[in-house]
Amino acid sequence: MASNKQNNITVSDVEKLLEKYFEATTTIAEEEQLKIYFSQAEVAPHLEEYKPIFNYFAVAKEEKSTHNIPLKPRKNKTYLKWISVAAVAAIFFGIFIAKQSSPEVSPTLALEEHYTPEEIRSAQLAMALFTDNFQKGTQGATYLKEFEKNTNRFLNN
Repeated sequence: MASNKQNNITVSDVEKLLEKYFEATTTIAEEEQLKIYFSQAEVAPHLEEYKPIFNYFAVAKEEKSTHNIPLKPRKNKTYLKWISVAAVAAIFFGIFIAKQSSPEVSPTLALEEHYTPEEIRSAQLAMALFTDNFQKGTQGATYLKEFEKNTNRFLNN
């Protein structure tokens, strides 16, 4: 394996660093070594294919957006509330229809006839996860509303 004297890093070292890089276990210093190596004019022929990856990062680092981002508040602030109301209504409607279609059979018995206990527990866990994440999402919407209110207060002054 050839050695790169400008950088004091051998091609075998670069290959090891590439393996670590693609496994997402490199340090920032090791990634910097890769960037420096691949920014050179001469790179080992079998490593040429990786050169655009690291050159992209150097170019992207220099890019700056000149697009203006408007900070005007939205006119419809209650759309998240209505989405959650619609979701709850749809769930209750589905439960109501399910009960109307088979009133003589207990829902638990119907489930046990078609699914194993492990599948039922898995579905229950999935629903619990869904409700937890739904609750976190609605809490996040509250934080966004407070942020928007404070931002508007500063923008209007």
